Amino acid sequence: MVNAPSRQQILRLYGSTLRAARSFSSYNFRNYFVRRTRENFRNMQVEQDSGKLSHAYGEAVKELAVLRRSAMVNQLYGGWRLVVENQSEVRERGEN
Repeated sequence: MVNAPSRQQILRLYGSTLRAARSFSSYNFRNYFVRRTRENFRNMQVEQDSGKLSHAYGEAVKELAVLRRSAMVNQLYGGWRLVVENQSEVRERGEN
């Protein structure tokens, strides 16, 4: 019998994965990984079988390591900010 992860372990992993997903400098990657993380953990939330839950948890731990490495590379080689991203307003000369 496989021992299922506790609720606190899953929530801690969820928070870490979301934090890693939000650290991407690229808008498209960031939104994709946040959406994917939420979807994966929603699927884990409704899972009743402890074996499948343990397997999904293990896969999520592996994905977190990959996500952290990918985010680091993306931050090093990030491009320009997109128009759809929140940007600070640029003030023109003569505006108060």
